[in-house]
Amino acid sequence: MKKEEIKELSIKELKAQIEVAEKAYRELKVTHAISPIDNPAKITSDRREIARLKTVLRQKEIEAQNASVVE
Repeated sequence: MKKEEIKELSIKELKAQIEVAEKAYRELKVTHAISPIDNPAKITSDRREIARLKTVLRQKEIEAQNASVVE
């Protein structure tokens, strides 16, 4: 997903995406440990994708918290 697409997701959607991405990442790591995968750079890209999702989720949580404090 691109950064713009990630920012458009809601908090609930982000949490679901993170869960799916982390599961796929764990499976990829296990697969790679058993027998090398064709593209080991996929592990790095998946890890970075999870980090992007978590960063945007945290930003949205902070914005929601600040919005509720102001009101």
